[in-house]
Amino acid sequence: MIDNFHNLEPYSLNKEEKEKLLLEHELELTKFHYNHCELYRNILNAMGGGNLDDIKSLYDLPSIPVRLFKELELKSIKDEEIFKIMTSSGTTGQKVSKIYTDKFTALLQQKVFIRLMSEFIGKKRLPMLIVDSPSVIKDRKQFSARGAGIITLNVLSTKMTYILNDDMSLNENALIEFLEENKGQKFLIFGFTFMLYQYFYKSLLKLNKKYDMSKAYMMQSGGWKKFEENKISKEEFQRRFKDICGIEHFVDHYGMVEQTGCVYADCECGNMHASIYSDIIIRNYKDFSPCKIGQEGIIQVISSLAHSYPGHSLLTEDRGVILGEDDCPCGRKGKYIKVLGRMKNAELRGCSDTYAAKF
Repeated sequence: MIDNFHNLEPYSLNKEEKEKLLLEHELELTKFHYNHCELYRNILNAMGGGNLDDIKSLYDLPSIPVRLFKELELKSIKDEEIFKIMTSSGTTGQKVSKIYTDKFTALLQQKVFIRLMSEFIGKKRLPMLIVDSPSVIKDRKQFSARGAGIITLNVLSTKMTYILNDDMSLNENALIEFLEENKGQKFLIFGFTFMLYQYFYKSLLKLNKKYDMSKAYMMQSGGWKKFEENKISKEEFQRRFKDICGIEHFVDHYGMVEQTGCVYADCECGNMHASIYSDIIIRNYKDFSPCKIGQEGIIQVISSLAHSYPGHSLLTEDRGVILGEDDCPCGRKGKYIKVLGRMKNAELRGCSDTYAAKF
């Protein structure tokens, strides 16, 4: 079924077309994982969702709590098929999710990620500034979510330049050299939200210099919890970077290591979009029934890319709201959403928030 997706543009299907195609694929995945992952099968049976013939729409798909990946070894492949193990971010003392991928799943997730991001930054590979230290990339077989996020971006760049030292101080010489090499050219900046602000923006303020980055596309990832606490909104965050270095283009996106490849990226109108490869359902806090457009609830994420582990339908610990479907002014079809933050008392788990929790 995945071949059908590759023949289509990522945001080209309306509600009925997308749900029909995605449901067929999700049914295949659910049955595959049910038959190949004993733990997943036991969970569905215990939840009363073992009768897969009852699934008539995406809203009927059984979902498992994303937290289970911290507690259980959930995989639908044999140990000798494991190509890469990815771990989620977490503060000290927290358990982390372990995600097991085979070569097929890892390649599929990478291909889709490239295709989705090219919709927002263009198809040409570009030089990239990484607001992190090169030491974050260590074990190539077992990545942290932070390291995995950076490695995934390698396919979008012609060259990666890290501009933080190991102590998180700004390597100004590396920054200057990069900007000189790419003067007047389009380039990418990537970092996790808290790190962009704490180590890049604040360092530029202290230097009291305004470097021209007006041609840059800033791609940030990670939670906004620390910024909400400090009364800094996404709009204010972007305004400050625009003031200090002229950045006009921002591509924030929502995603998680448990569903690598499927990202919900900001369009020109500031809305996060679900592509044909994934979907979001907002669930009522009280009875888990589907929420209507505009109604806040718990985010359920659906992915077509989780082939080696049962991560295709997950109930997150995030709050969100669907703003609309098939009618965003940017012209992209599908649902567009707003992520409102973590549920009360839920663990910090975003790369940015968990790093910020140290401070």
